[in-house]
Amino acid sequence: MEILTMGVEEEFMLVDPVSRAPVDRAPTVIGSAAAELGGQVQAEFFNAQVEVCTQPTVSCRDLRGELARLRGTVGAAAAAADCLLVASGTPVVPREEPLTVTDTARYRHMARAYATSFNRYDGLVCGCHVHVGTLDRARALKLANHMRPWLPVLQSLAGNSPFSRGRDSGFASRRSVEFGRWPTAGPAPVLDEDRYLALVTDLVGGGTLLDRKMIYWHARPSEHVPTLEVRIADVNADLDMVVLLAALVRGLAVTLLDDVDADVPPPDVPLGRLLAAHAHAASLGMSGEGFDPESGEPRPARDLVERLLLRAAPGLETAGDAALVDGLWRTVRRGGNGAVRQRAIHERHGRLSDVVDALAAVTAAA
Repeated sequence: MEILTMGVEEEFMLVDPVSRAPVDRAPTVIGSAAAELGGQVQAEFFNAQVEVCTQPTVSCRDLRGELARLRGTVGAAAAAADCLLVASGTPVVPREEPLTVTDTARYRHMARAYATSFNRYDGLVCGCHVHVGTLDRARALKLANHMRPWLPVLQSLAGNSPFSRGRDSGFASRRSVEFGRWPTAGPAPVLDEDRYLALVTDLVGGGTLLDRKMIYWHARPSEHVPTLEVRIADVNADLDMVVLLAALVRGLAVTLLDDVDADVPPPDVPLGRLLAAHAHAASLGMSGEGFDPESGEPRPARDLVERLLLRAAPGLETAGDAALVDGLWRTVRRGGNGAVRQRAIHERHGRLSDVVDALAAVTAAA
């Protein structure tokens, strides 16, 4: 088995240290952090967001170290701009005034053309995207076809956005619901390269999408680097969770590439079943049942993660990540994922401000 590289993009929000609501200080924070990080720190759709991206690596230890460095640098820039860097899929405390869109031609165009796809009061969402490579487009698409049934399991593990609009949303990943309003957000269709190119040409040419960067499928071939990009996770404050997700995506990809390269057909999963699995993952996270990727039968979400670990085991062994992933998963089993931890803090203290402060502290602790 080949060892694929992996890389991570993390989207963070900036919040006021007094109100704990998002603040529009990204231009200042990015300008300061870019002096050290260059293009590894970037703007996102709203001026209350910052994105960082790692370099590709084959080592979980190196990945963790770089993520910690990026968080530390951007966190220091945020502190200098009198705000906090927070890793949560949705804002815990809402703003009283509308969010402002980042002032670039592309984002201004998106704000005009897709005004019904987001809300300026609660449309801020932050995800974590894992890239695996090096893969050309044809091979990345084949891998995406094989990964589709397992992505709801990863989604349930990564849920970290239970609060929205100042209250418990009832979801483990409210981000999944909010982001699902954008065109193409959802499971990727099963495509080969020719059909992919034909479809995206139609979507862009017909005005459904502004450009290929707006393909928001849960797994897509990247248009700027030779990778498959898995876009199913909420951003998580706990850096160990980020490393666990990246290692699982890479381990599963390495395992499934054996089937891809042997021309084994991808699993035939009905779209309705896949959508139901994602809906369950967004709603219940690790606290309820999901759907078995192969049989479609309901199973406890924790058991499905165990099945994912078994499926990814050959790739994890090849990369030398098996023991690390096992230890990180045991920690999550004991303490819960991000959504569980956010709710536990709120239940102890009854204040949303305490949830924000805890998220900021864990984000900075990396």
